[in-house]
Amino acid sequence: MEIEKIKSIIEAILFSAGRVVTINELILVLEKNQEEIEEIISSMMQDYKEQNRGIEIIKIDNGYQLCTKKELYEYIYPVLDKRNKPNLSNAALETLAIVAYNPKITRQEIESIRGVSADACVYKLLEYGLIEEAGKIDLPGKPMSYQTTNEFLRMFGYTSLKDLPELPRYKLDENQQIVIDDLEKEEYKEEVEEKMEAPMPVKGGSRE
Repeated sequence: MEIEKIKSIIEAILFSAGRVVTINELILVLEKNQEEIEEIISSMMQDYKEQNRGIEIIKIDNGYQLCTKKELYEYIYPVLDKRNKPNLSNAALETLAIVAYNPKITRQEIESIRGVSADACVYKLLEYGLIEEAGKIDLPGKPMSYQTTNEFLRMFGYTSLKDLPELPRYKLDENQQIVIDDLEKEEYKEEVEEKMEAPMPVKGGSRE
């Protein structure tokens, strides 16, 4: 099959799906190995960039998604319904960070780290699709564990959890609670707020 034909098929799949399409799904359809498909998609990404297209392909974990360019968001939202971004409190952001850095963590473990109840924050993050249930842990009571979703990666602009910034240095106070250096804490907060303010790309595919 010609390369241009394969590119057309990949573009059609990504647009129609309107979600992250895994590399295994593309392998199954195209009957090509992973290296070949990744090379072709890399070429497509470059084509979109050189042609100054209004769409782009982004890599999320073990898959790809077709989205509009973030810098064109201001021209898109007057046409589409205005979608509010998740309004996350500092407590919710802290909880989200804990889950991101500790995949398959339980609610009890989150509360142990934060020192307060995490029920409301976990519920809100589940509602926004930023975290999801990751299965029950083999502990007394079989508590549910949680992990971040592809929506979290997409929203914050990460390809995978490996792209997360290094944790700031910390120390323990007299109550054995984590205390982050004020300067580093402020820089981390600014980085998170900056990502939350960035316009979100629009997924490909049909709209409701």
